[in-house]
This record gives sequence, structure tokens and C-alpha cells, in this order.
Amino acid sequence: MAPVHDPPDRIAGWKAHLEMITITFPDRETERRALAFLLGRFSGRVLRSGEHLVPEAALEALADQGIPFAVRGKATYEQQMAALRGAAAPT
Repeated sequence: MAPVHDPPDRIAGWKAHLEMITITFPDRETERRALAFLLGRFSGRVLRSGEHLVPEAALEALADQGIPFAVRGKATYEQQMAALRGAAAPT
């Protein structure tokens, strides 16, 4: 039996859910609103620095809700692994 391979578009969709992006919010009230929206929809992590690690797919969802945020860049490998393990991510 030949191995089953996922089509490229499905693989790209999984990558969007796995790659974590570092973002910040302009103020505490916006941060609270964003967290209330994200909880239960996306996995993520809040760092001691106040930055948030969210999957790339969460960016579009936040924008669709009109919640302002600033993208700081892709999370480091160490931050991503800590988020997956549930350990404290290095800042």
C-alpha cells in the first residue's frame, strides 16, 4: 500500500496553526479584550515581557474582530517549544 500524503494546501494550513508569532497590544484593555476572544479558539502564551505568542492563524481572527495589535515577529524556537510544553518561555 502506498503512503498517504497530505496535499500541499493542507500542510500549509497546519503550518499556520503551528507557527507562533509574537505580538503586543496597545493597552491593557485591548489585551483583555483580545484574550477573551482568543481563549478557547487558539492556543497561546503570555510572556513576562507582556508579549503574546499566538498561532499565525490568530492574527487574521484578531483583525476580523477589529482588535489592534502589533506584530513583533516570529517566536523563537525556544519560545515555541516552551509554549507547546506549557513551560515558562524565555523572554
